[in-house]
Amino acid sequence: MAYGQALRANGQRAQAAAVLEQANIAHPGNKALLAAWGRALADNGSFQQAFDVLNRAHSPDNPDWRILSVQGTTLDQLGRHDEARRYYASALKIVPGEPSVLSNLGLSYMLSKDLPKAEETLRQAYGSGRADARVRQNLGLVVGLQGRFAEAEGIVKADLPAEEAAANVAYLKEMLNRKDDPRLAHAKLPIAAALSRPD
Repeated sequence: MAYGQALRANGQRAQAAAVLEQANIAHPGNKALLAAWGRALADNGSFQQAFDVLNRAHSPDNPDWRILSVQGTTLDQLGRHDEARRYYASALKIVPGEPSVLSNLGLSYMLSKDLPKAEETLRQAYGSGRADARVRQNLGLVVGLQGRFAEAEGIVKADLPAEEAAANVAYLKEMLNRKDDPRLAHAKLPIAAALSRPD
């Protein structure tokens, strides 16, 4: 399991999923291994398989908010946003105000183009005092998608060098000026919001 997690941390996503799959074959039914494998599958873009594996890692009598949150991100990636939000809501019942879950929920609203709700949710995560760089970058992205570039740049500057923050906002402006809908291209943005998958 440690080897698989090290591979994930190193960005070797396919290898991590393969190592953790082998571990699960050798130790069937180990919930910690199932959870690690499910996260690795989600990292690797195998969202439906990740969701299915995480279902086996999770037991309703002993719910794990981290697994619920990752399940939500897999459902968002599959375009099942309403269902994803039910998982985030379940996670938030266990850990009210958890910024990583709120960030995922905010991105869920962004993916379904409800930018005001996305911003409101991300601001709640941002204001918790426990928010990490991903939360701030995601908030900056959503604020920028609404055309408030100076504010977006101010938010992302907290974690990025000034030049990089300015470049991200310039790219965002370029996307918004294109004739196609820029909100459909969010995955290409350099301040791109990777869905948080807390360990």
